[in-house]
Order: sequence, then C-alpha cells, then structure tokens
Amino acid sequence: MGDRSATSLQASTNQLGKALAPYEAILLVSFGGPERPEEVMPFLENVTRGRGIPAERLAEVGRHYLLLGGKSPINDQCRRLLAALTTELRRRGLQPPLYWGNRNWTPYLDTELQAIERDGYRRVLAVVTSAYPSYSSCRQYRENLFDAARGTRAQIDRIRHYANHPGFVQASVDASLKALDTLGERADEARLVFVTHSIPTAMAETAGPAPRSSRGGYVDWHAAVAAEVAHRVARQRARSHDHDLVYCSRSGPPSQPWLEPDINDHLRQLAGRGVSAVVVVPIGFVSDHMEVIFDLDTEAAATAEESGMAFARAGTAGDHPAFVSGLVDLMVERAAAARGEEPARPVLGSAAVGWDECRADCCPNMREPGRPALCQIVG
Repeated sequence: MGDRSATSLQASTNQLGKALAPYEAILLVSFGGPERPEEVMPFLENVTRGRGIPAERLAEVGRHYLLLGGKSPINDQCRRLLAALTTELRRRGLQPPLYWGNRNWTPYLDTELQAIERDGYRRVLAVVTSAYPSYSSCRQYRENLFDAARGTRAQIDRIRHYANHPGFVQASVDASLKALDTLGERADEARLVFVTHSIPTAMAETAGPAPRSSRGGYVDWHAAVAAEVAHRVARQRARSHDHDLVYCSRSGPPSQPWLEPDINDHLRQLAGRGVSAVVVVPIGFVSDHMEVIFDLDTEAAATAEESGMAFARAGTAGDHPAFVSGLVDLMVERAAAARGEEPARPVLGSAAVGWDECRADCCPNMREPGRPALCQIVG
C-alpha cells in the first residue's frame, strides 16, 4: 500500500489521539524464540552469530528448548502483552496501530518495519521488552533497529529504560508478596534473591553513559531496583527480608569473566549459612521466557530442594496491569518529549531516569566499535 491520502492521515491522527502525537504507530520490539523443534538450532545460531559460542554449548541450550517441546514461551507472552496494551490504550481512548518485531526470529524487525511503511506510517515509537541499560539489553536492540529500518523511511524513537518506573516496580512487589504467601509459615524466614541475566564484566562496566560507577549502569540499576522492591515488600509485610542480587544463564567461555555469583552457587552458600527459605525474584526479566523457566524453575528449584530450602519463584512483570499501564504512561511521556514538552518522568529508588536517546560512549559494542544504532544522540 502506498502513502495514505491527507484525509486518511487526518483520520488516523484523530483515532490515535493527541496524547501519542507525533507518533503514528507503536512497535513492540522483543528477542524472539522458536515455536517448533526444527527451529531451535537455527534460532540459537541467529542469537550467537559472531560470538564464538562452542557448538556443544548451543546443543546444551537447545536441549532446554526441546524439554519444553521445542517452543519458547516468549512469543506467546508477547502476544498477551500486545493484547493487554491494546486494551489499556483503548481504555484511554487511544487506538494506535500496534506492530511486533523480533531481533532473532519471526516476526522479524525488518519485515514489520516494511509492513509499517506499506501501511503508510513513518513516525514509530518502539517499546523494547528489556528494561535495563547494557549493550545486550539496549544498544544491541538499537543496532538491530538501525539495520531493519535501512531502506525504509521510518523515523523511530523508543521509550526510556523503565526498570525503575513505578509500573515495573509495582509488578515486582506484587509478585514477590504473592510468592512469599505460598511459603506459609516459612515466609517470615525467607530471603529475597533477585536474579538477572549474567553478562561479561567488561560489558557490565561500560553499561550506561560516562561518568559511571566501577560496576557500570547494568549492575547499579539492578541493585537499586532490587533494594526498592525489597523496601516496599518490607513495608507491606511490616517485616524486612534480607536480599541479594545474583545472576543466571552465563554462556561465555570459562576464560572470560562474567557477573557472579551464579544463582545455584549462591543458593548452596545460603543453605550452608542456615537460610531455610528463599523467594527467587527474576527482576531482570520482563516475561517468563527460557532463562526463567529452565534456569530458575528447573535448575534453581532443584538446587534449593537438594539444599533443603523452601523455594518460591516470583512472577515476572508479564502483563501485570501496573506494568501495562506503566508502558502506556511511558509512550505518552515520550510523545510529549517529542513535541518539545517537559513531561514528568517518575522513577522509584536511587537509579537515574532512563534515557530517551543514548550517547555514543554508552554501552559500546566491543566487537564492532562504531556500529551505527538508532535512538542515539548525534554530536
């Protein structure tokens, strides 16, 4: 379909609502995952291309998917999130066209951006299903958006990093409280173990714009959000719980330092110190995809059982109403900024407000320095 007529454009603007102007379409940007066994290895090869991951490691991860029938849960979770976003937008009188594109599997970003152009839209707002700053959780998505947009006339902005937004935090608080309730009398003894994806320490140390702490923005943001969630859980229960930040899903060679401690090592250490119950909170993940279902629900749960600890796993933000409402708030906020206004930018905890655009020195690509990315400050 070619460019729409002026009458059609005006009708679309009226349907969209002034709150989201100048954006004409919303693009949900996610990681992607296989939906049948024969897609597993091609998908993993896509994800790890150029990273030198050993074939035996890919085969090991592939077995995780095959244990779930060869289907990643992430695509269905994106579909549920899209449905929830549509409902929340309509509740507010907003009806933007919503698209969904993945970095690593169908529907691919380039296919969706071509569809957006065929439908006549140019100003696009991206909502990335990754809440924190780092190369792998921010800049790599922006690089893929740059590549996918090449050859189209799409002008793409994105919402800011949102891990410390009230909607995301509230979803984590509610999930932690619900998990604690499942422990019954053991709840008061439980330690909160916040978990995120491990990344190379060199990547972590360069996450976020300079000046940055020696740990980098990735660790600092997670630590700040974990502390805020633990504080709010304590306030709700009128009882504090000790908490930790740990990591899962390391995939690099043994010679390369990655963020530690690993959750399984940490659970064993806690058991050795007499901790009798844990609530594992996957604060680094937006939905219950493979790292959550296998690394936490399978491996970490087994480690806790072997160590004699009561175990509960909190849910991810998923399509929690506070999270969904918060994403729409972030869309409206970004649109106001694009119009030259100065919207309120609420955050909870000690981490800074996330960035609409990133500086060139933020979360650098160490394998391909200077690779272009969208949503980046020029000059």
